[in-house]
Amino acid sequence: MRKINVLLAGESWVSTMNHYKGFDHFSAATYETGAVYLRKALEAALDINFSYMPSHIAAEEFPYTLEELGKYDLVFLSDIGANTLLLSRNVFLEGKPEPNRLRLIQNWVEQGGALCMCGGYLSFAGIGASAKYFRTPIEEILPVSIYTFDDRIEAPEGVEVEIDEPDHPIIKGISGKWPVLLGYQETVLKQDALCVARTSYGHPLIAVRDYGKGRTMIWASDIGPHWCPRTFAEWPGFTTLWQQAVRWLTGG
Repeated sequence: MRKINVLLAGESWVSTMNHYKGFDHFSAATYETGAVYLRKALEAALDINFSYMPSHIAAEEFPYTLEELGKYDLVFLSDIGANTLLLSRNVFLEGKPEPNRLRLIQNWVEQGGALCMCGGYLSFAGIGASAKYFRTPIEEILPVSIYTFDDRIEAPEGVEVEIDEPDHPIIKGISGKWPVLLGYQETVLKQDALCVARTSYGHPLIAVRDYGKGRTMIWASDIGPHWCPRTFAEWPGFTTLWQQAVRWLTGG
């Protein structure tokens, strides 16, 4: 059985804290990742080979050539800003030219690769528009147009999922009401794209598009807390959704 090779880039962060206790104080830092639920869902499938590249690793090791990128059938970009892929050490510190890896992804999809962007504070436009995928080759190939400003929809009250295409292979067989989400990114569906599911506020949640010989998809919410709460990530439909998405995106 041929396996589908999947790469997730992003979903990692370092948090720093300053503690003040009267006269004394100290600093602490933590390193965390948000890939656990997607990893679990995809590693449960016998036909999917899952690889993970945290943001700080992707900055230097994400593929620079079509040959390197061709080792994968599908790339997920999740909570990793455009600058991480544009400003490697050689470019930012050494002032040396290198391939534009966003353009590389575009060319790879056009030749038959598959891309899925998932939401997060550093996806699409992102918090304070700092993810900055608008007006890039990534926006050109996605099923949606990206705002040039902070595009987050915070929904602490919970937002429901509405299905537009119940027979689409990505969500086919997922029955019953979906758990609520706590936020997502607002985008605008392109004319040649298909909205598979939307939020109850009317914005695309799952959208897909053919681009050249390849396919692209967006999942406008997160792949784990906070926007995607545990009630959603641990729901059986989560695993079905992502396994079926991988197979459809790669032509299965």
